[in-house]
Amino acid sequence: MAAQETVDHKYVYDFSEGNKDLKDLLGGKGANLAEMTNLGLPVPPGFTITTEACQAYLATGRQPDGLAGQIEAHLESLERAMGKRLGDPRDPLLVSVRSGAKFSMPGMMETVLNVGLNDQSVVGLSAQAGQNDRFAWDSYRRLIQMFGKTVCEVPGEEFEHALDEIKSAKGTHDDLDLDADDLRGLVDAYKKIFSKHTGREFPQQPREQLDLAIRAVFESWNAERAVLYRRQERIPADLGTAVNVVTMVFGNLGPDSGTGVAFTRDPASGAQGIYGDYLANAQGEDVVAGIRNTVPLQELGQLDRASYDELLGIMARLEEHYKDLCDIEFTIERGKLWMLQTRVGKRTAAAAFVIAGQLVDEGLIDLDEALHRVNGAQLAQLMFPRFQLDHEFQPVATGIGASPGAASGAVVFTSARAVELAAEGRSVILVRRETNPDDLNGMIAAKGILTSRGGKTSHAAVVARGMGKTCVSGADDIDVNVPAKRFTVAGQTVSEGDVISIDGTTGKVYLGEVPVMPSEVVQYFEGSLDPEHIDNPLVRAVHRIMTHADGKRRLAVRTNADTGADAARARRFGAEGIGLCRTEHMFLGDRRELVERLILARAPGEREAALAALLPLQRADFEEIFREMDGLPVTVRLIDPPLHEFLPPLEQLAVNVAVAQERGEDVAKEEALLAAVRRMHEENPMLGLRGVRLGLVIPGLFAMQVRAIAEAAVSCARGGGVAKPEIMVPLVGAVQELETVRAEAEKIIAEVVGDSGVEVLIGTMIEVPRAALTAGQIAEAAEFFSFGTNDLTQMGWGFSRDDVEGAFFWRYLELGIFGISPFESIDRDGVGRLVRIAAEEGRAARPGLKLGVCGEHGGDPDSVHFFHEVGLDYVSCSPFRVPVARLEAGRAVVETGGSDSR
Repeated sequence: MAAQETVDHKYVYDFSEGNKDLKDLLGGKGANLAEMTNLGLPVPPGFTITTEACQAYLATGRQPDGLAGQIEAHLESLERAMGKRLGDPRDPLLVSVRSGAKFSMPGMMETVLNVGLNDQSVVGLSAQAGQNDRFAWDSYRRLIQMFGKTVCEVPGEEFEHALDEIKSAKGTHDDLDLDADDLRGLVDAYKKIFSKHTGREFPQQPREQLDLAIRAVFESWNAERAVLYRRQERIPADLGTAVNVVTMVFGNLGPDSGTGVAFTRDPASGAQGIYGDYLANAQGEDVVAGIRNTVPLQELGQLDRASYDELLGIMARLEEHYKDLCDIEFTIERGKLWMLQTRVGKRTAAAAFVIAGQLVDEGLIDLDEALHRVNGAQLAQLMFPRFQLDHEFQPVATGIGASPGAASGAVVFTSARAVELAAEGRSVILVRRETNPDDLNGMIAAKGILTSRGGKTSHAAVVARGMGKTCVSGADDIDVNVPAKRFTVAGQTVSEGDVISIDGTTGKVYLGEVPVMPSEVVQYFEGSLDPEHIDNPLVRAVHRIMTHADGKRRLAVRTNADTGADAARARRFGAEGIGLCRTEHMFLGDRRELVERLILARAPGEREAALAALLPLQRADFEEIFREMDGLPVTVRLIDPPLHEFLPPLEQLAVNVAVAQERGEDVAKEEALLAAVRRMHEENPMLGLRGVRLGLVIPGLFAMQVRAIAEAAVSCARGGGVAKPEIMVPLVGAVQELETVRAEAEKIIAEVVGDSGVEVLIGTMIEVPRAALTAGQIAEAAEFFSFGTNDLTQMGWGFSRDDVEGAFFWRYLELGIFGISPFESIDRDGVGRLVRIAAEEGRAARPGLKLGVCGEHGGDPDSVHFFHEVGLDYVSCSPFRVPVARLEAGRAVVETGGSDSR
């Protein structure tokens, strides 16, 4: 019975059977081809092999039972509909075999065009095209090239070299100058290359070509570049790809044919208008590969007005239907328009905000949906600096601004070199004639990408936009010489290692490093731009969506700040308090001497004198912060790191003492310090005498800090301000630790506060796994919990962050053990579960318990959603990430239907 169910399982769908909501099963491309078919748009007939078939193939290494028969049945149906047979020598049906995963992965997986051509059917294709031998042999050489590289792993550069040799012999740089005889010779050359690398002749059976191409698309799901791209974009590894078998239509039949890519709005800026690229007498791969420079889509209006008008009508219809920016691929075959693909288009961060606002104005979506369509990662991109240009910086070339941003770096010409230099900490710009999927490693490593060919729809442009990388494409004044590791432009030579700057908004290229200035979005957040009175659609869109996010969110957003200046900036960015003020930063600089006195103190009087000297300095620090946060809560963490961190390193001290003794100098102080450092030396200081343990072992240390906090709060109140201090005790693992510190602190607070009206909360940081697991007990002595997810992650995983990230995290990511570093985004299953347990048990013991997070996860978009789900009251993050957290807190409400877990 089970075997019969497997055979009967439906693995193949005709385009007429699907719709856009079946992306999990049919992939994005197949689902959207089905949707356009059902809308009555001109889509070449075809069928889709499901992602389930791919998953089964990858699991077993063979096609699932029943798939071959279903492919045969759908192929026969396609042949009847077209009145042709696959590869018929007289009138061949040709098909393309294309990948199509649920999530767009441009160029990462495989495509094979013109499947069904062989030595006999190429003659029939020529006759079918009106004795167009050039077209037929051009199509055949493309099949051998794509099939060889994709299906049989023949090095693609060998095909390119053969093509270059024929063009050179012809005295041309343009493929279109090659005639039928040239292309027939190229086919012979390609066959020899294929045979040399595979040990067999190019397959002549059309069905064998089809089956091998389908298998290659399945296997391309696990190709290195596809795996890398999924990891970069956080796409699950178990989805698999669908395979689309589509009747070929030809854009390379002559000047009345062509191919192009169109966007319903500008994917770089979001501006409304006609955006896209068109290439006459070409197949689709020529456009996205960027091997020939395209013309703007508007020129199609002069070349073929009827097709142009029909295309604009379809674009408008698709945008209204999908209620979003659409990315469209099309081919014109002798005046007949065919739609080859549509999808919700990738866009830059700026375009995402602008388009979301436009669609609200047009009544296509509401503000909740607009908030859903943008994200914190995009907002963070918009806060990056931009070039500050003056008369000294003149561009040497101008290309197409394909992906905005300002990037400077050393020029490199290969992906491998980009990775190598980036690993050394250098900023690099990857310069290529055009990029291809094999360049993905280098594109990830580079700060920006510059190509001399291609347009806004080339591989470089599409991938860069998806990754948020700065990109300038089609800078055709630049002559790139990869083997020589240089490019020339405007009579100047730029070699590998020379610094250039590229502007992905204007498309301009500069020699040298151009200084940067704050982005307009940062200026808006800091209050120097009024969004209601500025002619900047991006700033207006950001303001509108941020206002809606603030109105929707339940989570408050605080900041991590240790100085008044940081606090002031964070407040301008929208922080609603301080979730972490680290007091150890207040002991650095010229205060180290006082800390040394404290550490070296051997008698109570010496220790008390050192603490008395520190008290007014600490009080002044807190007064400044309370003034800046007037009326907002400030959580102050009592000193946390081991005291030896405030002393010189053991090795340095030992050398200094030895040298001074050799010179006969007085080294009594240095010897005392050395003795103290040796006395305090720990094998693992992060698990040693730190946090609450310091407060219990060193009398008066926490008491001094508590007094400074309370006195600063009272001073602020008496000056007409409102201080809301919250004292956080770090590294608590047992309730008894907190009870001991709390008892001492309450006495001091009562003495200092008196009738001033100042209220001081006392709580703890949950950063030790035991604290999370005994949160019900600890909550009896705590008025708030703040989750220190940095240490909770270290201790939960048994990782020393400083040691492991560079040592082996790359391997864990490569193997798929991590989808992303647990220090970057909360580990929901492990560390997240500790947070959930502590939140639930803490609130069960103390219903009014305030819950927040102050680790770096507080500014991570995905983690913010988790903290909303768990029911925390606030997140805290660095000042720069406050707007990101505000946006994501609003999105968390929208994406859970407005639910509140509390």
